Amino acid sequence: MISTEKQVAKYLLEIGAVQLRPEEPFTWASGWKSPIYCDNRKILSYPEIRSKVCDYVVQTINEHFKNVDVIAGVATGAIAMGALVADRMGKPFIYIRPKPKDHGLENQIEGVFNRGDRVIVIEDLISTGTSSLSSATALTAAGCIVDGMVAIFSYNFPGARRAFEYNTSLELYTLSNYDALIETAVEKKMISEKDLETLRDWRFHPDTWGV
Repeated sequence: MISTEKQVAKYLLEIGAVQLRPEEPFTWASGWKSPIYCDNRKILSYPEIRSKVCDYVVQTINEHFKNVDVIAGVATGAIAMGALVADRMGKPFIYIRPKPKDHGLENQIEGVFNRGDRVIVIEDLISTGTSSLSSATALTAAGCIVDGMVAIFSYNFPGARRAFEYNTSLELYTLSNYDALIETAVEKKMISEKDLETLRDWRFHPDTWGV
């Protein structure tokens, strides 16, 4: 039976949510050059896959966390999936902005919650982990108890792994990851041996690769 991480990787490749372009690298918002680009928002356009991924997230939450009060999505990429998960579980939903609004109520967290609520955060993608951990920090500062985070995909950067390991109070679970994705791409003959070497090298040196 195919594992969850490889099944989700297969979905991402099939719908073009992940694109591999070693010969013509992408440029991320951070300025990093990358042979891969992941846009998990495309999952929302495929009802069957969207439902399956939602099922996987709910299953992960039910397996690893008890007494969940609220589901939170990280803006903007995880708002829709977070809302779907909350609906499936019959839980309240909130979302976290990267920073407070500069007008109106100046909220960073949108929605209704109470101090002491136990929250599970939904992320679409873990890269450096900075924005994800910042969202958890904002919830904690607002009085919530953040038990964990479930992400659809992680690049498995060493720096991100260390950051989450350092934050021992936050458990991270990912449906799929870079290793499973590359293995699946090789099996589907979507990348060559030369591309495989490039993709492996990039993952360990993303900040300097291609410079």
